Amino acid sequence: MYRVFAYRGFEIHARVAVAFEGKYNVFFQIRGGGNVRVMGNIGAPTQLHSGPFALAEAYLVAEGAGQAAVDAVIGPNA
Repeated sequence: MYRVFAYRGFEIHARVAVAFEGKYNVFFQIRGGGNVRVMGNIGAPTQLHSGPFALAEAYLVAEGAGQAAVDAVIGPNA
């Protein structure tokens, strides 16, 4: 399953995979933005740990992690 979230000119792509019944592992990937080369390795899919998660929680955690990654790279006031 897959969702895309828009954040500060970037796209946060979240993909979940079934770990076991009702629980999911989640991956996120950052794409787009005006300066793609600045994204470097965070442009690669990244698995989030501390899971598996319930489905809604998996998407929420992926969105938050993606937002934090964008903020860390381009800064809070960019």
